[in-house]
Amino acid sequence: MLDSAVLAPIYRDPRHDLRLVFIRRSPHGIHGGQIAFPGGRREPEDADLLATALREAEEEVGLNPRQVEVLTDLPIVETMATGYRVSPFLGRLNGAPPTWRRQETEIDEILEVRLDDLVRPEAHAVETWQLPGWSEPREIPFYWIGPHKLWGATYRIVGSIREYLATHTV
Repeated sequence: MLDSAVLAPIYRDPRHDLRLVFIRRSPHGIHGGQIAFPGGRREPEDADLLATALREAEEEVGLNPRQVEVLTDLPIVETMATGYRVSPFLGRLNGAPPTWRRQETEIDEILEVRLDDLVRPEAHAVETWQLPGWSEPREIPFYWIGPHKLWGATYRIVGSIREYLATHTV
């Protein structure tokens, strides 16, 4: 397993609704087109996995680490298809979100999604998928974000965030 980390940025918008910040990866690469949190592989210069998550968020969306208050580390998620062990961190933005600066070679879009929109019953679905490398089809749960499907490791991380928020005020 390869170590990686993601930052799940969260903030309250002017209406005081909680919003999570996601990225939609560019179409190329192993995670092409997928909805994810900013993040990536641990590099040798990273002091720890939190440093990885903060570095990647700065590189991918222009989020200054000084604008983030890390609230908690979330349960580690292992990816089945790609062999990554993902360490997610939930980070509250201090103040308004910045003017996002998308890393154009890796990121097609930055999405600021109301948490309430993810918990609506119609936002959740399950389909049977057969992906390359799978020996048989599997049922895959996901959230609709507009026309996009948020699934896999990011889906599991969102579940951990919802559990955290059920007992903590942000």
